[in-house]
Amino acid sequence: MQSDDFPLDKNPILQFKKWHKDAIAEGIHEPDAAVISGINKDNFPTSRFVLVRRVDEEGFMFFTNYQSDKAASFQNSPNVSLTFGWLPLERQVRVLGTIEKATAKESDEYFASRPRGHQIGAWSSPQSKTIDDRSILAEQYEHYENKFADIEVPRPSHWGGYRVRPLTIEFWQGQRDRLHDRFRFTKSKTVWSVERLAP
Repeated sequence: MQSDDFPLDKNPILQFKKWHKDAIAEGIHEPDAAVISGINKDNFPTSRFVLVRRVDEEGFMFFTNYQSDKAASFQNSPNVSLTFGWLPLERQVRVLGTIEKATAKESDEYFASRPRGHQIGAWSSPQSKTIDDRSILAEQYEHYENKFADIEVPRPSHWGGYRVRPLTIEFWQGQRDRLHDRFRFTKSKTVWSVERLAP
């Protein structure tokens, strides 16, 4: 189930990690960036970029504000997609799966690893809410900078991780004459099967 031009690991998570490593080696800007798509309360697909910070056998993890528009779409439906595009390598990975919140421990550990300015920013921005002007953000940032001046910045309860548990993972590799390679992995319980798709 592969071609000479497309060596394929039997484990799609390991295959993803190989491609991610290639993207880093290529110097691609923000190799962790992916488009996350959900369904909002009006049944429209809604998408934005996130930075996927952890990939393992459990899934794909990113961190955000739990009161944001995207969080509302996840509450409306747990069915989501992730799309990675490493265009200089002519590669794309599509993930379909279900989303869930990360554990508090996972969120705490990642929050503690962030630069202090990012931590204060998580407190300062009422993400996706209407504000009159940018000065509100500056005022909030100064407020929390002073509040946490002499202590470690704690993780706000409205901020944390999400994990996308994949059901299908599709790899697309560009080839000459648009005869691209496409392989789709599908998960059944704990076992992955793979099939080749026409481009």
